[in-house]
Amino acid sequence: MPATPDAVSTALGFDYGARRIGVAVGNALTATARALEVIANGDAGPDWPRLDALVREWRPQILLVGLPLTLAGEEQKNSAAARNFAMQLGQRFKLPIQLVDERLSSREAAQRFAQRRASGSAKRKDAQTLDAVAAEVIVEQWLQDNY
Repeated sequence: MPATPDAVSTALGFDYGARRIGVAVGNALTATARALEVIANGDAGPDWPRLDALVREWRPQILLVGLPLTLAGEEQKNSAAARNFAMQLGQRFKLPIQLVDERLSSREAAQRFAQRRASGSAKRKDAQTLDAVAAEVIVEQWLQDNY
């Protein structure tokens, strides 16, 4: 069940990966997002206790999951895994889920990280947060498309 834009004030976004999941929060009023953190993922699945804590803390009205597509807009190898993660989120948290085309989010995240390094607000050791910055891009894209 999709959330209507009027019913959303806070969104949590996820950049799903086989080893890491980037998380960002977005505010519909300001149409801005910010990277939060990177959650571990692996053969045993995501760090559900940490995801539970983030949902409790931010109380989002919608969860956004980046859908990896080819540049031509077709599904790719990781698309099914992202869809499965989105389904698990929906079942676990009983919140609306929206898949967001993330074709250029990694490139944009890398550019943002480079800018933050150049300005001194990020260090090389912060590169592990790149997945969270990609989630930030995903949330901002959804906000721009819906507000």
